[in-house]
Amino acid sequence: MTQDTLSLKVQQLESAFPERLVQLPDGSQVAWREAGDTDAEFAVVLLHGISSGSASWLDVARPLSDKVRVLAWDAPGYGISTPLAQPAPLDADYARSLARSLSVLGVRRCILVGHSLGALMAAKLACTDASGLVAQLVLISPAGGYGAPAKAEQQAKVRQGRLASLAEKGVAGLAAVIDQRLVSAAAPETVREWVRWNTARMQSPGYAQAVELLCGSDLGQATGRLSMPVQVWVGEHDVVTPPAACKAWAELLGAHYGTLAAAGHASPVEQPGEIVQRLAFLLDHSA
Repeated sequence: MTQDTLSLKVQQLESAFPERLVQLPDGSQVAWREAGDTDAEFAVVLLHGISSGSASWLDVARPLSDKVRVLAWDAPGYGISTPLAQPAPLDADYARSLARSLSVLGVRRCILVGHSLGALMAAKLACTDASGLVAQLVLISPAGGYGAPAKAEQQAKVRQGRLASLAEKGVAGLAAVIDQRLVSAAAPETVREWVRWNTARMQSPGYAQAVELLCGSDLGQATGRLSMPVQVWVGEHDVVTPPAACKAWAELLGAHYGTLAAAGHASPVEQPGEIVQRLAFLLDHSA
């Protein structure tokens, strides 16, 4: 992707999926991108992964916005969203901020989509939701987290490794090579550049808090607690959360499982059309 092409992509982002700030009662703010009918009480709500941001959903949001209101947040600590007050926040803390944001935005019911780390936040909100907010839950390449007691040794290694890498390379250094693991070998340079651009917008404190979320949370806690239909999708070439692992999560959560052809971990960027098609099908069959 040339600099001119990237500039056009950013202009497209700002015109088709503009940012708005939501002020929460505690004085914090959450940045959201929005498309479609901004007054609708039903929406598709999109949550990004640990090395990404709201803009990663651009090519999903644009075509979907003809059918439904689409919202994507920069999670607390990402973009210009206020970091959470807790130094080591868990999924419940992000879910609380998410629920409060959606209330301010006037969303009463939604299809909630969590990609990678966003799946931990989405699942926590879904399994604690008493209002019927979440009509359907979609987990794309879900991170399982390292909060289970049996994963204590892995948890320590992941925390140390990720925080050391951040300290050594900085956000720019992480972004420069992030595409090497997040997309398939066949992904074009335009996809790779957009993945890198999104990672480069991260804020170090927000990323560090997200590492704590990853290390301290456990997707398995949602088992038996999800009353809505659940989907688990994964890129067939995903090496971060491989298909076998995602299939195991689908079985544990009682979810429908499917793979996304020609996609790695960053499938919302690499194969947005496939995700749009599947979400449109869910919209057409939502109660």
